[in-house]
Amino acid sequence: MSADLHLHELHMAHPSFSRSRRLRPAFLSLSLLACGAAWAQQAPSAVASPAPSRHMIAEIQVIPRPAGTSNDRYKHVDAAIAVIQGSGLKYEVHGLGTVIEGPPEKIWPLLQAVHQATLEAGAERNLSMIKVSSGAEPGGPRVDDLVRKFRK
Repeated sequence: MSADLHLHELHMAHPSFSRSRRLRPAFLSLSLLACGAAWAQQAPSAVASPAPSRHMIAEIQVIPRPAGTSNDRYKHVDAAIAVIQGSGLKYEVHGLGTVIEGPPEKIWPLLQAVHQATLEAGAERNLSMIKVSSGAEPGGPRVDDLVRKFRK
C-alpha cells in the first residue's frame, strides 16, 4: 500500500470530513503522480541546472509598542534599522518604513530578523507591515528603476 493511499484511507475514515473533502486527497495524489511522471521525462540537463538568480524588493514598517524608552524615543525602531544596515543589502530608510532590495534568500530571513530585533531591544509587542515585489523571471524590480523619474 502506498503512502498516498494510506493517507487517503485515513481521510475517508475520519467522520469530520465531508464527501467532497474526502475526494481531495485522491485527486491531489493523482495530480502529484502526473507531475512526477512529467518531471521524470525531462532531460537530465534540464533537471540539473541551477535556478537563475532573482531579485526582490521589500518594504517593512515596524510598529513596536512601545516605540522606545523615555531616554530614547525610537530605541526599538532603531534596533530594527540597525539589523537592516548590517545586512549588506541595498536599503532606503523612509519616514514610514524601509525599502530593501536583494535576492529573496537574503530578504526573507532579514525581514524576520528585523521584526524580532524590536522585541529583543525591549518592545513588549511588535506589528510589522511588509510589502514584497518579485517576479518569476531572473532579475526583477529595482527601486531606482521604479522611482528614477520622480527624483530630482
